[in-house]
Amino acid sequence: MGSIYKRGEIYWIKYYRYGKPYMETTKSEKEADAKRLLKKREGEIAQGKIPSIYYDKVRFDELAEEFLAEYRINERKSLQRAEISVTHLKDAFSGLRATEITTPCIQAYIETRIAERAARATINRELAALKRIFSLGGRQTPPKVDKIPFVPMLKENNIRKGFFEHSDFIAIRDALPDYLKGFVTFAYKVGWRLSEIMTLTWSQVDLNQGIVRLEVCETKNREGRTVYLDEELMRVFVAQAERRMKSGNITPFVFTNRQGKDRIRHLRDSWAQACRSAGLFHFGEEGKKIPTRLFHDFRRTAVRNMIRAGIPERVAMEISGHRTRAVFDRYNITSEKDLSEAMVKRAAYEAGLMGVSK
Repeated sequence: MGSIYKRGEIYWIKYYRYGKPYMETTKSEKEADAKRLLKKREGEIAQGKIPSIYYDKVRFDELAEEFLAEYRINERKSLQRAEISVTHLKDAFSGLRATEITTPCIQAYIETRIAERAARATINRELAALKRIFSLGGRQTPPKVDKIPFVPMLKENNIRKGFFEHSDFIAIRDALPDYLKGFVTFAYKVGWRLSEIMTLTWSQVDLNQGIVRLEVCETKNREGRTVYLDEELMRVFVAQAERRMKSGNITPFVFTNRQGKDRIRHLRDSWAQACRSAGLFHFGEEGKKIPTRLFHDFRRTAVRNMIRAGIPERVAMEISGHRTRAVFDRYNITSEKDLSEAMVKRAAYEAGLMGVSK
């Protein structure tokens, strides 16, 4: 049985869980408050729950460190992004008890980040990290979090929708140096991430079978991937193999730099120049030509082209490496050309109906 006692003018309660005594202040001078708190704690223990006082001792910093530890243990590729998010979150929540971080506190954090001119997408990544921090805390044994606060997310209105029409791709490919032509052709066809193509090695390629593989540990979403090469990509890989043998620089990477001695590491200058040569730019401040295409637009383009070609969505997701349907749908965007073609098809259909009616 629990008990109530006073220390000075303040009431305290004492109760037991598995034979271990717990003493807790009520922060009140009223005995009725002490009785209510004692009854609450005994009720929690009777239901097999951990007393709420335990959760009041857990600090945000402790949960954040365990969150980063989970990323390090599982060698997550987004560890650096997670560390940046935690740095910003600590500016607001460091030293606070987990139970003190409520939805109003989170909303205040959002307002602060907006005032700091942080991008909405960046703020959402930080809020996603906050959700994960609390989620991991609740899955500990014993749990360190009793309730996960509601974390409101921002509507992102800056989602990029750029992609390449085939003529745009041809123009920029022809404007790039020879050592990058096969590189961008592979990106245009399969939609892999830039880092995945840059680090692709010959050990992942089977030219006899016409297959390129990424193992589980080599992808961002920890899922393996296999791509079958079409005729054009087979020519690209055969050319890369011949270039490798002629150069005498036997490197493990499929796509190498201009000298053929190492993998491709930077595209910025060559990409900007190619965009200007292909006419894919707009004028910025002081008449500077700003590229209107990003390399990442190949990822959207590949998804869109596969769907337009009639490839099942599940297969297209396997090829491009999209794990969630939400992100895949965001990449499967509609162009103005799609919309105009839809109207042409509709007009043809209506013309057919008129012919039938006559």
